[in-house]
Amino acid sequence: MTAFRYEAVDADGKKRRGTVEADTVRRARREVAATGLTLLSIGESTDKPLFTLRRGKPAPKKADVIAATRQLATLVDATMPVEEALAAVAAQMEGAAIADTLTSVRTRVIEGWRLSRALGEHPKTFNELYRGIVASGETSGDLAAVLSRLADMQERNQQMASKAQQALIYPICIFFVAIGVVWALMNFVVPRMVEQFARMDGVTLPLPTRIVIGTSDFIQAWGWVIALFVIGIGVALWQARRKENTRLVLDRLMLRLPIMGKLMRELDAARFARTLSTLFAAGTPLLEALEGAKRTLTNSHIQHEITGATTAVREGASLAVAVRRAAVFPPIMASMIAAGERSGALADMLSRTAAQMEQGFETTTATALKLLEPAVIILLGLIVMLIVLSIMLPILQINQMAFG
Repeated sequence: MTAFRYEAVDADGKKRRGTVEADTVRRARREVAATGLTLLSIGESTDKPLFTLRRGKPAPKKADVIAATRQLATLVDATMPVEEALAAVAAQMEGAAIADTLTSVRTRVIEGWRLSRALGEHPKTFNELYRGIVASGETSGDLAAVLSRLADMQERNQQMASKAQQALIYPICIFFVAIGVVWALMNFVVPRMVEQFARMDGVTLPLPTRIVIGTSDFIQAWGWVIALFVIGIGVALWQARRKENTRLVLDRLMLRLPIMGKLMRELDAARFARTLSTLFAAGTPLLEALEGAKRTLTNSHIQHEITGATTAVREGASLAVAVRRAAVFPPIMASMIAAGERSGALADMLSRTAAQMEQGFETTTATALKLLEPAVIILLGLIVMLIVLSIMLPILQINQMAFG
């Protein structure tokens, strides 16, 4: 819910100020009017408390929204009126947060509102792109097919995002495990080794041993400085990404990374192509479809280049030429779009392009993970071997001196 600050007068003509929480301004006005006050002005509160407590029911889950969209498409396709379909889906999803949302939407539809407008009262659940696609379906008169495509798009985007997260979870976990192992060895094992070797007078320790001992001493003395430095870099990068110009530079550099850059490029290409296909097939004009598809991109540099491509299309260039000039997506994408424009089946070709980009993303992710797992294990093994070797070499040296 959003907090709205209002100014009103009571029955005695005295001014009253306060705040009220509601989903929309319309509902906030009703809440104030229900208290017997005459509203003078109302607007979103700019006060942001340090700590907030969640009130009411949680927002619907994305998976529930996708499932509800799919069921709604099926019922509307069976010629069931929209308000009855909403009631049936709400009953099916009983107990989930989406059920109350659908019931609220149904109330508006019964009052005569269009479905897309009724969904607008719940912007956190149904974003602008979702509502735009539904509005296109209402305008074209093929709401069921549009809802089905919308559900397909949501499912594929959700699957791609999930695979991207899974691809990142494994290396991040291995990275922290490796840091933990090295930290434990340097802080608990190596110091005890130093105590033993310190008793050996007149013995020059091997170079690997001296390196490991020096590294251990450095970590124990300056480890907290290193930790603060790493945290500082992380905070600085986070703050830098909040500025548009800096975010553009960082995202451009991210795309140049060997494996991660390719994954990000293919992920955004698949998402862009599938969203554009869904919007275009729903009857949305190409320029509006490009604007909607652009909002699904995660990389700000790609967004910036697609903005330029949209301008080129507005000035008369073909979509294939504009995408090729942007040079942010794999070259095959522009070729497939050109084929779709020549054949008059752009929506279908965009859908095929999205499927191909998704397949490329999945292949690259699987290959990267297969290469990463043995690489990390080998690296961690080498570090542990170096530490063990630094312990064994002085022992072997002592044995040789004893028997020599």
